[in-house]
Order: sequence, then C-alpha cells, then structure tokens
Amino acid sequence: MATPPSPESTGYSKETELKHDEKGYGIDHDGFGVERARKQSVNLNNNLSAKIQNPLAGIPRATLMTEVEEFAREKQLTDILPLLQKGALVAQDPPAFESIEELDDEERDALRNEVLHKWRQPMALYFTVILCSIGAAVQGWDQTGSNGANLSFPLEFGIGAVKGEPNYERDTWLFGLVNSAPYIGSALIGCWCSDPVNYYFGRRGTIFFSAIFCLVAVIGSAFTQTWEQLLVCRLLLGVGMGAKASTVPIYAAENTPAAVRGGLVMSWQLWTAFGIFLGASANLAVQDAGRITWRLQLGSAFIPAVPLLIGIYFCPESPRWYMKKNKYQKAYQSLVRLRNTKLQAARDLYYIHAILVEETAIIGKSNYFTRFGQLFTIPRVRRATLASFVVMIAQQMCGINIIAFYSTTIFVQANATPKNALLASWGFGLVNFVFAFPAIRTIDTYGRRALLIFTFPQMAWTLLAAGFCFLIPKETGGGHAQLGCVAFFVFLFAAFYSPGEGPVPFTYSAEVFPLSHREVGMSWAVATCLFWAAVLSISFPRILAVFTPTGAFGFYAGLNIVALVLIFLFVPETKQRTLEELDYVFAVPTRTHARYQVTKALPFWFKKYIFRRNVVLEPLYHFENPVAGDEKKAVEAGKLAYTSARDE
Repeated sequence: MATPPSPESTGYSKETELKHDEKGYGIDHDGFGVERARKQSVNLNNNLSAKIQNPLAGIPRATLMTEVEEFAREKQLTDILPLLQKGALVAQDPPAFESIEELDDEERDALRNEVLHKWRQPMALYFTVILCSIGAAVQGWDQTGSNGANLSFPLEFGIGAVKGEPNYERDTWLFGLVNSAPYIGSALIGCWCSDPVNYYFGRRGTIFFSAIFCLVAVIGSAFTQTWEQLLVCRLLLGVGMGAKASTVPIYAAENTPAAVRGGLVMSWQLWTAFGIFLGASANLAVQDAGRITWRLQLGSAFIPAVPLLIGIYFCPESPRWYMKKNKYQKAYQSLVRLRNTKLQAARDLYYIHAILVEETAIIGKSNYFTRFGQLFTIPRVRRATLASFVVMIAQQMCGINIIAFYSTTIFVQANATPKNALLASWGFGLVNFVFAFPAIRTIDTYGRRALLIFTFPQMAWTLLAAGFCFLIPKETGGGHAQLGCVAFFVFLFAAFYSPGEGPVPFTYSAEVFPLSHREVGMSWAVATCLFWAAVLSISFPRILAVFTPTGAFGFYAGLNIVALVLIFLFVPETKQRTLEELDYVFAVPTRTHARYQVTKALPFWFKKYIFRRNVVLEPLYHFENPVAGDEKKAVEAGKLAYTSARDE
C-alpha cells in the first residue's frame, strides 16, 4: 500500500502556527479537567485581528498525546484512549486527516463522507431532529388555533363590539390581550424558567416539561367559560411555549455536525410553518361545527403535543449538556449515537472539551443571575446577545406575525367572507411551509446573514404593495379584485419570509452563545422575540383600527428597512463553523465588524453589482490555523490523489 498523500498534496498548507508555552496542567472550577497553561494568541474577548483559530493547532504531537492520556484518565475514558488519540489528531488538523498514519481506510472514508455525503447521518440524529420538528409544529399549531377562533370567541365572551358600539375600544384591547397571552407567558415566565429546568433536568427533561403545558393548557382552553379563564389557560400555554422555544433549537444545534447544522436546526421554522399550515387546515375542517367551532380550533393543538411528550424519551441527551455536568462517559455514548463512527464521536468529544477549557478560563464559575448579567458585561457574550437580539426582534419588525395572528381578520377587511378568509389563511400557511424548504440547503450554502440581507428588501415592498391593495374600491365589483390582490402580495411576502427571516433567528440564536451561557442566552433571545410578539398581538387590532390596513401595512414595511440596517451592521455570519469556533467570530469587536461592512462590504457590492467592475472583497475573518470548516477543501482536492495512491 502506498503512503497517503501529505497535506500539501491535497491543496492545504499552513500559513502560520501558534507558539505555545511549556505544557502545564490545572483543574478548572467547573470540572472540565485538564487545562493547558499556554499563551493565547487570539483574545476571545477582543479579537481585533478577526482571526479564527483551532485551540489544538500547533501543539507538538507528543504533547498532544500526553494531554489526551491525562484527559482519558481524569474522565474515566481509558477504554477508548486509542480512539481519543486518533480523534485528537484529526481535530488538531482537519484538512490533513489523509496523512494521519494511525487511521485505517474505513475511518478515512468516514471522514471524507462528512464532506462528500454530508446528509448521510445516523438514524438517531434524524429521529432527534424529527422530534424537534414536532416540537416546532406544536408551536405553529398553537399560534394558528387562535387565528381561526378570533372570528367567534370574542362574541361568545362578550368582547366583540364593532366600531360605533359601546365598549368598542375596550373590547379591542381585550381581544388583543387574550391573543397575546401565550407570548406574555413565554416572555415573562416560560423562557426564563428554561435555564434552571435545563440545569437540573437536561434538554430532554425541559422539552418533556414544556410538552405537558402545551398539552394540558390547550385542552383547558377548549372548556373555558369566560374570557378571563381563556386568558389564564393561554398564559399557561405560554410557559410551555417559551421553555420549548428556548430549548429545542439548542438541543438540535448541540446534536448536529457543523456541516449540516443550519439545515437541520432550521427545521424549527420549517415545521413551525407546517404547524401553522396544519392549524389552518384544522380551522377549516371544523368551521361548520356551530357554537363549539372556536373550542375545537383552540383544542385541536393538543394533537402534536402527544408524540412530542412520548417520543422525547427515546432521543439521546445533548452530549454538550453531559460535558457541562462533567459526565463525559455519557457524553461519549450520546455522540456515538449521533455520529457515523466512534472515531468521529471521539474527535468531537475531545475538540469540544478543548474549547470548553478555554471558555471556562475566560468566564469562570457563575450562577443563574451572574450568567444573565454576563450577557451584557463579557464582551464575547455581549456581542452574541446583541446579534441574537437583532435577528429576533427583526422577526417581529418584518410583519409576519400580523399575518400569522390576524390573517382571518385582515382578509375579512379585504371583503372576504369568513369561509374565504379561512381559505386565504390556509393558503398563507401553505406558502409559508412550502417556501421554507429551500433554506434547508441555502442556509449552509449562502449563510444566515446573506439570506436575511436578500429577503428583507423583498418583504418590505411586498408588504407595502399589499397595503396599497386595500385602496382598490369595493364598489362596482371591486371587492373580489381587492381580496385577490391583497392575498397575492401577502402570499408573495410569505414566500420571501420563509427561506430568510423565518429559519434564521432560532437557528442563529441557538448557536451563537458559548456553552456556559447557551441556556440563558437562548432564553434572552426567545423572550425578546415573544415579548415583542405579545406587544404586536396586543397592539395590532388597535393599529388596524387607527392606521387603517394601508397604514398598518406601510408601517411594518418601513420597519423591514430598519431591521435590514441593523442586520447589516450587527449580525456576523456563522455558517459552517463549529459551535466552539464561533467563540473567535464573536470575539471580533462590534465596531470592527460594523466598520468593515460600511467601508469594505458595501462599496464592494456597489462596484460589483451596480457598476459591474471586476473587484475582490477583502475577507473580514482570517483563519490562522486549520479548523473544522476547512476539511472540505482538503477532501475535494485530495480525493482522487488519495484513491490513486491507495490503489497502487
């Protein structure tokens, strides 16, 4: 058998290598174990040079093997020491795995397939993603049930006064309050309880906890006798929705490999959209049930909560959560279920550990309240907090939820009958679901940031066009034209939303925080999203009454442009970086990132796409050492060379 090609023959060469101090060991406070006392060439709080480095790169081979032995002894993993050593070598220099003599052909094939067949993943991983998708469908169905019930429950509870009648203004606010109750419960209770529940019960336990609320509260809603009872049931529903929305994307992100993380984690939005579609279908199915129609529409959301409640028991726990609790043996067992080979599981285990050691050195020991304060005080964490805040609030600014929450009300104002309004809402749900599919591939190909920057201008003009369509006269048969045009531009708006601002916020927020702050960070992000969803839900009926539909749609079209500017300045790209490598991305100061976008990226765009010049954009990030995302280049360049050498 011929010697496999060197890293240089595969198209990869090191430009620089880190210089390390003499090896030393220490035990950190959180139980992460062996910690190298070495010099940091990249400051994880203030990465002025915008370098992204591999923490294992440049360590002498003998030193690395010794550190792996110490790690295995401390974590009681000596039975897999050879695998850990091979995994550490692969993690140290991912593009050069072809030249590692310790690997056999089967292991090299598995590493190549990570790039060449990245969707070839274990069934346990796909089952986990399916369960997460069911959790998202619960979220979408819960939103849509009230959309259909809006046509009848206000009359049932005496809060449905129309314009000109006594109590009209009061009833408008009460109508909005009942609709907003799940988002109030989520933003004030559900999101924030997810951190302690995650701490004690893990990701799976938190999802089980949230599923109980999502099951019991919607059944209770169907049996309420007053609007106050309905309000309380929907507040309790919000507790489950908030805990679930704060945990499910994290759980999916922590279990999936970097190459497909965006495509799989964005299933939250895809299946939230599917849940919205199913809810709209259920609303149509029971529309002729008489006085109990709204009860069936609200109560039907219990259906997807049942498989979520049962199925989560059969999923593996997050390996990163186990590592956070210093349960490395269980973390390895989870990774074995979630990766194609034991080598890949061992590699990921040691690489994650190496980053956690560095994170712990910066952040230290903390409790729930100090972690929340550190969202705004530790520079690396603060930048993630800002970026997640921007993408989350942008989801409310774009106007999608004025349609998701009030589409039947809006279509009735466009001269639709109640039945036609439900049909149009069903069409909106279908478009929202179908057009989310392209993002499965585009989110990891073009990136989160690129999708947002492309789709926000499109959402602005389609929303503005839908608003102007309300000016079409209803007289002389114009009512049908008005409804058709409004529905067309609303559907077009949804088609632009679904592959962009739809999947990105929850995917992005689940990956940007370090493990130490991931739960509280995601709680902050989801609370931001759902708090402003509550504000929108309370205020939109009044905005609609005061601004008129044209003014309301124009207002949200303007907010799309504001959101676009915020995203352009403050949201870094995260595609195809491991969760640990993102520490270096968010170590770049916000001012450096914003200055680059204004002085480099924006002029480049005008020169290339407006003036059609042949220009090259200077990259913001400089990869000082080989990292996981570089493996693709080496595999594609070296595939034929290695095959030829092996066959000789």
